[in-house]
Amino acid sequence: MNNGTVKWFNAEKGYGFITNDANGEDVFVHYSSIVSEGYKSLNEGQKVTFDMESDPRDSRKLRAVNVCAA
Repeated sequence: MNNGTVKWFNAEKGYGFITNDANGEDVFVHYSSIVSEGYKSLNEGQKVTFDMESDPRDSRKLRAVNVCAA
């Protein structure tokens, strides 16, 4: 499990980036990876926990999954 801060999230487009606290790298996040009831969105500056996995579109990149508010 990783800790991070939401860098930005566009609720209309359904994606954004989380800055990983461990190494400062930005990780892509899609709304479908947010664990919450109802409308799934994140706020800039929000602290979150998340796992990472290879992006199925580009295995050289990682994406955030199982994203939860910290």
